[in-house]
Amino acid sequence: MLPVFWTEAADEDLAAITDYIAERNPAAALKLWQVLKASTVNLSGHPYLFQESERMPGYREIVVHPNYLVFYRVLADRVQIEMVAHARRMYPLKK
Repeated sequence: MLPVFWTEAADEDLAAITDYIAERNPAAALKLWQVLKASTVNLSGHPYLFQESERMPGYREIVVHPNYLVFYRVLADRVQIEMVAHARRMYPLKK
């Protein structure tokens, strides 16, 4: 099993998304935060569970919610969560 590691950039993406939503609906923001975080837990034992991204070559992507995606890479020693993005953003993104 590989540990799941969230990069600082991915944490910042998640915070920005949930902070924006919390301005209008704090309960929805908390629920979305929980869903996005929970979507990555099983990657520890199943890092190749999700398909390679067509939007972001070199990454795998999780469609967590119709509007939100989690991009990650499988490294030799960990699964690294790289980015959380709104599905309507232009791709490829550069981080």
